[in-house]
Amino acid sequence: MPTFKVVISDPMTGLSKQVEVKDPTAQAFIGRKIGDVLDGKILGLPEGIKIQITGGSGNEGSPLLPFIEGPVKRYALLSGPPGFHPRRRGERRRKLVRGNTITDTVSQINVKIIYPPNWDKGPIITWEVIGKQPKNKRIQKLYEKKIKEATKLASQTGK
Repeated sequence: MPTFKVVISDPMTGLSKQVEVKDPTAQAFIGRKIGDVLDGKILGLPEGIKIQITGGSGNEGSPLLPFIEGPVKRYALLSGPPGFHPRRRGERRRKLVRGNTITDTVSQINVKIIYPPNWDKGPIITWEVIGKQPKNKRIQKLYEKKIKEATKLASQTGK
């Protein structure tokens, strides 16, 4: 009985929301790979919205890497992200990583929202949906400006 934490990112606003997915819905993610596109209705998103799997991590904290095929765990020599952030130039390190396929031992799945070309309803994830407010007024103003630009762009492409 798999249980996943799914982090939904909204590229229109730059915000993200975390949802816990239990067994009947979680079965839709088993066997999928990084880069696969699914229907957003499985996470309760509006009609016409798609989601794309962008990454995740296992129960032990090791990241899913898109260039390692299959549902495997292995040590890989990494020189940069994802999975390793070098402190010095040229540093490489052998780290435990997972393959690009989701299994029941994955604890977190990262997805992003893909809007249809004719979407004119604005962003799905906003500060009101998350239930929080920005920490200061500068962030609030930047957020409001980004929302206005995003809705303007969405209405232009929808015509």
